[in-house]
Amino acid sequence: MNLAWLLLPGPQQPRKIASVKLPSNDDSDWEWLRFGQSGVVTYAQARQHLSPAYIRHKLERGEWRRVYRGVIATSPGRPTVEQQWQAPVLAAGEGAVLAGLAAARAGGLRGRFKRVVIDVLVPNQRNDKPVLKPLLMEMSVVKVHRTTRLEQEDLQLGKPMRTTVARSVIDAAQWASNDDEAREIVAAACQQKRVAPGEIFDALEHLPRAKRRALVIETAEYAEGGATTLTEIDFVRLCAKYGLPKPDLQVRRKDASGRVRFLDAYFQTQKLHVEIDGAHHMQVGHWTADMLRQNEVWLKGDRVLRFPAHLVRTQPELVVEQIRKALQG
Repeated sequence: MNLAWLLLPGPQQPRKIASVKLPSNDDSDWEWLRFGQSGVVTYAQARQHLSPAYIRHKLERGEWRRVYRGVIATSPGRPTVEQQWQAPVLAAGEGAVLAGLAAARAGGLRGRFKRVVIDVLVPNQRNDKPVLKPLLMEMSVVKVHRTTRLEQEDLQLGKPMRTTVARSVIDAAQWASNDDEAREIVAAACQQKRVAPGEIFDALEHLPRAKRRALVIETAEYAEGGATTLTEIDFVRLCAKYGLPKPDLQVRRKDASGRVRFLDAYFQTQKLHVEIDGAHHMQVGHWTADMLRQNEVWLKGDRVLRFPAHLVRTQPELVVEQIRKALQG
């Protein structure tokens, strides 16, 4: 089956996941094991089906590669994305699951985020905390976390076993390098409909001491209200802080050609549309489309205010002053 394009969880360039051939009913248990684990097995698993001489022969010929101590990739070349995820889970041992941003990506989350570490969770009941040393230079850095809170409802069957998207997003927010990155992960997961805000609230019920818990709740609440990007969240927070009316977000409009457009923020009573422009809006194609859309809004009798995203953060008083004048006028 053909799998989607994903970003490698390390600093490498994006790479297509290799096609995975579904074994037939006549294939051996060994082939089904390889398929179920993306071509990555432990040495102990291989020994249940193969002789030591056969395994050694494959490794010496370079057809197979040692990934971690006791873990083998049964294919040559650079590890695929799924192998990058599967190998450390097997290497970490009993009860280990893929977690955080990598698990969210495995659940379908898209985007370019700063974190390049693959996170693995192990139960706190284990007396050890594995330190994984890759034997291939192509493998990403792995960080193992111990947790006392890993309920059955937090787990998702997959290749490999991982935490649910809700739990993954919460952990990714905890382990993010800063608050903005944490907000971006939560907002992106909600925007892409990989998780519902309610699922995040439910998962947080048994994580009372989670780092950035309040930030995750706030961001999920904003997403529930329609703010699903950092710029939209910043604008909604600005309105609340300075006592401005709460705008409607992502309002659907049809342009002259009948194409559906979305307004960033709309004060319906005053017929005021506020557009928050990120850096990509400065590109020629976006700039032209933005101007045409603004013309359409004006032609329908509404007014438009535009602000660069950085101004909402660096000079909020200026933004508020102009919005107030427009609302009063």
